[in-house]
Amino acid sequence: MFADIHGFKGIEPDMDAEMLMDQLDQILFRFDEICLKYKLEKIKTIGDSYMCAGGIPVKNITNPIEVVLAAFEMLQLVNSNPDSNHIWEVRLAVHTGPVTAYINGKNKVSYEIKGDTVNISSRMESSGKNGVLIISVMTYELVKEFFTCEYYGKLPVKYKGLLDLFQITGIKPELSVNGEGLIPNKEFNDKFALIQFHDLQEIILDRMERELPPDLHYHSVKHTVDVVTEVELIGWAEGVKDDELLLLKTAALFHDMGHIHSYTEHEYYSTVLAREILPNYNYSEEQIDKICEIIMSTKLPPNPENILQQIICDADLDYLGRSDFVPVSNTLFEELKNRNLVISLNEWNKKQINFISNHQYFTDTARKLREVNKQNQIERIKQLIGN
Repeated sequence: MFADIHGFKGIEPDMDAEMLMDQLDQILFRFDEICLKYKLEKIKTIGDSYMCAGGIPVKNITNPIEVVLAAFEMLQLVNSNPDSNHIWEVRLAVHTGPVTAYINGKNKVSYEIKGDTVNISSRMESSGKNGVLIISVMTYELVKEFFTCEYYGKLPVKYKGLLDLFQITGIKPELSVNGEGLIPNKEFNDKFALIQFHDLQEIILDRMERELPPDLHYHSVKHTVDVVTEVELIGWAEGVKDDELLLLKTAALFHDMGHIHSYTEHEYYSTVLAREILPNYNYSEEQIDKICEIIMSTKLPPNPENILQQIICDADLDYLGRSDFVPVSNTLFEELKNRNLVISLNEWNKKQINFISNHQYFTDTARKLREVNKQNQIERIKQLIGN
């Protein structure tokens, strides 16, 4: 993102030069605060020009939204600055694409970025108008569900033809406080968090892949992915809201992570890890408490107290009513056998019959999808015991 602050054309000869420089410094200082708020990396400031970037040093899927939010907040800041007497104006441009980053400094790390993305963003800013935030078509495709955009025009780009540009006029009314299009509301934040979840999921699954015991044949990364997918499907069918769906998916992602530390108490250690990691992803204390309660509800025997807990309990034992029940069940047998928790396959199958016979799905969705097949599994296991 490039921002260029203008104001010298409105300066009168009798104005206090020191005061004007203080105003400019204050604006740039507030820009720094906005970058920090949205976890953007300030690249450099040259005079009244400001450059920052998202997704540095850690790539993330939400950085186009965060950069546009920051740019829009900067635009509002300059437009509403009560001390500027409308002297200062700013034009801003945001473009999304790959860059090459170079690290400068040892004690205090800073970044220098280069590439076509930087050059195009700079040209966009130069061709813009004061008081206007423009974005490229690449950025537009990634943020259009959150912001109200108007077609702005085309920019000739060397070797690339014409680049479509759009102007950000505000946040979508339904996603803003009081429908004013200025400040994100709860619906905006819920929608944003569901997108941000993909970054969290990638990090957590990667850590589980590296740190889970290698003999976890059932409670593996695959099982976690299955449960995350299933809570989303059941959640949609049961009509849960976006904010509740986020809690469900996050709980499903963490619910078996505790196996890194303990097999028998993995639910508890999953909550410990959730409380350690989730604050870094803007989860509130209230959200984290609910997520931990959902995780603990998966401890056998299940005794869910609300619809969210019912959904994750059904998703966690979804395999009981699936066609691949036998091979999945065998992976759990191998896992338990390695820990001397079961002796023989015959003994395991008898335990399975007892468990399935006493098990019940809690949600209407799971009962409709899995209950009939679950009863068929009992007959399949009885045949295995007979053989």
